[in-house]
Amino acid sequence: MLRSGICALMVAFAAAPAVADEIGAVEFANSCAQCHGADGKGDGPISPYLLNTPPDLTMLSQMNDGEFPAAEVYDFIDGTADVAAHGGRDMPMWGDRYKESATSQRGETAAMVARGRILSLVYYLESIQQ
Repeated sequence: MLRSGICALMVAFAAAPAVADEIGAVEFANSCAQCHGADGKGDGPISPYLLNTPPDLTMLSQMNDGEFPAAEVYDFIDGTADVAAHGGRDMPMWGDRYKESATSQRGETAAMVARGRILSLVYYLESIQQ
């Protein structure tokens, strides 16, 4: 059910990818760049203090046989991805954080606001692939 809702939102955002990329770039600068670096290469100012080095987010497609793994990236940002096999999770579960801070003047639920913020990040990350 959630996966189909995410797909529907991705289709809606596809109508305006430039806007989604722009919003995603701002979201990335506010929420991700401290760890992943302004260019997404994993060299943010606090990365030396983390237990695990943040990954180079510009290489996600290359590490996935040339396909950008949008659903997996969404799940990881949201916090629903199972990463137990990879050890602990340094990255915050942004889905929960975005829901807690969600405000809407148009009547969207906190979950809808969080999905929109995460999807804008996914589109931005897809736009910076090498």
